[in-house]
Amino acid sequence: MLSFKALSLSSIIALNALALNSLNAKPHNFAEAKSVLSKFYAKHQNLDETFYCHAPFRAIHKGKKISFEILPSQNYKPRHAITKKGTTNKRAWKVEWEHLMPAENFGKHLACWKEGGRRACQKDPIFREMEADLHNLVPSVGEVNGDRNNYKYAESPKGMRYTQYGNCQVYTDFKNKRFYPANYSKGQIARAELYMSKTYHINLGKAELKLMQAWDKMYPKSKVEIEREELFQ
Repeated sequence: MLSFKALSLSSIIALNALALNSLNAKPHNFAEAKSVLSKFYAKHQNLDETFYCHAPFRAIHKGKKISFEILPSQNYKPRHAITKKGTTNKRAWKVEWEHLMPAENFGKHLACWKEGGRRACQKDPIFREMEADLHNLVPSVGEVNGDRNNYKYAESPKGMRYTQYGNCQVYTDFKNKRFYPANYSKGQIARAELYMSKTYHINLGKAELKLMQAWDKMYPKSKVEIEREELFQ
């Protein structure tokens, strides 16, 4: 076995570069994207908060597999801690990778989607590229990700009380199929939606485009968004 001491300086630099390239390599499908994101957040623990709720989470390593569990905090309380079957709601305590622009929104114009939805598009190279785009993926509490579904973002009604998920500043409007995010996440949401629209020629509705443009101007990039963006280049 080659010892660390036997490695030359050039070899160490080469290995570090290889590791960095592996982390920043452009994924070709959603599975690869999740792997890249898992390595990224496991390495950059200063960013380990969920996007919508700012709920802290930690990495769990099992062999080569990395998963993340939500830690108890004042920022998030499960909407349903127990399932209808009487078991613990596991999605309430796990991190899932949320598409800011939902898969249905960027996939529904493709022929494969009309044939069989998301499953039918898994072999479509354009869909796979969109589904794996890191600029459109953020860590989310699994429960919130599931509740949000493919609902469009919207401004919340005046006087809205954000109580569904404890102190988490989001609200899922199931009746009107809308999702009201916190002010601190609106800017990044808007930039992701506008990026996806421009990059993949996805038309946004007139009202939706106007809202995203307004949020983009109103809520500038945070330090976390800038750092994440730089590391993903």
